[in-house]
Amino acid sequence: MSEHESLWRLAERAGLQVRWRDAWNNPQQLSPDALHTVLTALELPCGTQGECEASLARLAADDGAMALPPLITADQGRPVAVPWAHTVPQRPYRLELEDGTTVEGVAQRTGAGTMEIAPIDQWGYHRLLLGDVETTVAVAPPRCFGVADALAANGHADRTGKPWGLAVQLYGLRRGADTGLGDLTTLALAAEAAAQAGADAIAINPLHAGFAALPERYSPYSPSSRIVFNPLYADPARVFGQDAVHQAVAALGIGAALAEAERRTEIDWPATAALRLRLFQWLWQHHDALLPPAQKQAFAAFRARGGKALLAHATFEAIQAERLAAATDEASARDAADWRRWPATLQSPDGAAAAAMATTGADALGYHAFLQWLAADGLADAQRRARDAGMAIGVIADLAVGTDPGGSHAWARQTEILNGFHAGAPPDLYNPLGQDWGVAVFSPRGLRRNGYAAFIEMLRANLAHAGGLRIDHVLGLARMWLVPAGAPASAGAYLSFPLDDLLRLVAIESWRHRAIIIGENLGTVPETLNDALESRGVLGIDVLWFVREEEEEDGADGDNVAAPATEAPASATPDPAPFLPPEAWPALAVATTTTHDLPTIAGWWAGNDIAWRARLHQLGADETEAGLLDGRAAERAALWQAMVDAGAAQGEVPPADRPPVDVLLAWLHRAPTPLRLVPVEDLLALAEQPNLPGTVAGHPNWQRRLDADVRHLFTRADVARRVAAVRDGAALGAVRANGADADA
Repeated sequence: MSEHESLWRLAERAGLQVRWRDAWNNPQQLSPDALHTVLTALELPCGTQGECEASLARLAADDGAMALPPLITADQGRPVAVPWAHTVPQRPYRLELEDGTTVEGVAQRTGAGTMEIAPIDQWGYHRLLLGDVETTVAVAPPRCFGVADALAANGHADRTGKPWGLAVQLYGLRRGADTGLGDLTTLALAAEAAAQAGADAIAINPLHAGFAALPERYSPYSPSSRIVFNPLYADPARVFGQDAVHQAVAALGIGAALAEAERRTEIDWPATAALRLRLFQWLWQHHDALLPPAQKQAFAAFRARGGKALLAHATFEAIQAERLAAATDEASARDAADWRRWPATLQSPDGAAAAAMATTGADALGYHAFLQWLAADGLADAQRRARDAGMAIGVIADLAVGTDPGGSHAWARQTEILNGFHAGAPPDLYNPLGQDWGVAVFSPRGLRRNGYAAFIEMLRANLAHAGGLRIDHVLGLARMWLVPAGAPASAGAYLSFPLDDLLRLVAIESWRHRAIIIGENLGTVPETLNDALESRGVLGIDVLWFVREEEEEDGADGDNVAAPATEAPASATPDPAPFLPPEAWPALAVATTTTHDLPTIAGWWAGNDIAWRARLHQLGADETEAGLLDGRAAERAALWQAMVDAGAAQGEVPPADRPPVDVLLAWLHRAPTPLRLVPVEDLLALAEQPNLPGTVAGHPNWQRRLDADVRHLFTRADVARRVAAVRDGAALGAVRANGADADA
């Protein structure tokens, strides 16, 4: 066997996809140099054939170290395949179901390394004893909890109009209070107002925990942890009452600063965080006198339920804050911020020095647990109020694709999170150098070895106070492009993930929490992924700008089908692909006009995103602003023609400064999807988008505040009209001869 053959065998055994198809559907193969780079980062020596063979033997030994993995997955009502290295033809087993029922039987050997037990009719987590060893069998229902299930459970199955929801960036909302950003009470008020307008859901940005001591790291998609919350969104008046909060503001003398923060059109995150954390710290220092006994008991119960995970996050926050406070220069501050540069005695939550924080830093740990209590209580209240107001689904939470590798989640779950890699994307038409997102993700082998405990923990944390969950870059459940630290994004490789196992666990937790699941399936989508998601009832995302007819290919039958979802550039070809009528959009999805990373209706129509790219020097070598705007004009014409042909619009194409927002929302109404999500920016016909990918400066990513007060948003005539358009398809009456909205 040649050295290259050994290298490829090792790569495939490690889960790397040696061959794949790129965004152009062209076959690609990893080079030996790329394999060396990635395998070495995976701590699998491969410099020689002998090293490759030794690494292969190590992987085999690791897999054979356990008689049974700690958790296996199966489908409800179907035989259960149990990994079993022994060659005995049968083995007695005992199954203890979640409901206390016990089932006994005999497992039969079905092939090399596999035993089979009888189908299990009850979904959930069950204890299997096979001979003298045991494991957990996670049995999944056939599909996830769906929109129709939510509507039926809440008596909304016969509601007139099509189900729809509002999508918001919570920090950007206002409620007429000096909060400096949209908080969880703002979310509750927005949900109540949207419910009165007939909405069944309100989708939000990730509320994952950032770094309390590093408020300049405020991107919601680069969190410190995905299992706890960002306390900056908490409204302490929920727990303490407004009088106590006024007392704290007066005592600290921060009233004027909070009012100034509230007046800003863009959030100054470090300044706003400093104000809010001073307020929280004062309330913590006085909580014993201010909180009634019932609230003190609720906090104690919260800490007990939070267990080791909550303690680890609080410990991390306390250590990081202490070390940053002691830093004397930029270099020491960098070391203090990243646990991987801490002294060895602090590099694990189980280390003696970290454990000693429970005594030496008890007050700091209590404070950070207190912050988590405020946030969790506020989110739970928002979901209750959304459902009480009539929403069938309520809050749809957002699960980021990964976490900061120097954050608390990576510190606490080191055996289950890949160190030395960032998640990203390979080169494609829109990012010729590839993408490095700077976040760490789970290790497939680490998950299997630990019974998927960290994955289940993460799902439960994000579904605890939600009626739905959007999984960012759901492609990562099948494979993830991993970029070794310090390497260019193009030098990465796809690592396979156990898709079937992960989707089964998602389905279990979806039903356990009675929450819908949405998978953001935009990007270079593996060939079979959409089918796998659909079979499990995971909703995809139909984005207006991307659902096009495919070009005919040699040998194709010529049928027009939805083009694979992919993130598109601001430019377009002179002859853009025709837009599919919504009736032909993929049905098992949510339909939406745009996402936080893409232009709004008004912004797309005017080419606002193109102007931003030109201003920030993001154009490619062969691109010009004028050329891109010409391309956008061609796309506008193509979209308008599709609507005219379908009888959804009339007249000439509206000019760039007259976006037909109502008409496009009525166009969205026609989609056969079970739910439509409308960004609040499109209800307000705003031109600016929340985030401009590829920028870290120059564009106010994750900072914009809206002028509208959520309490009165839906009483506005223009908003009410647009709600009617997306809910009932009522828009033609608002169209002038030139096709533009009557008052856009």
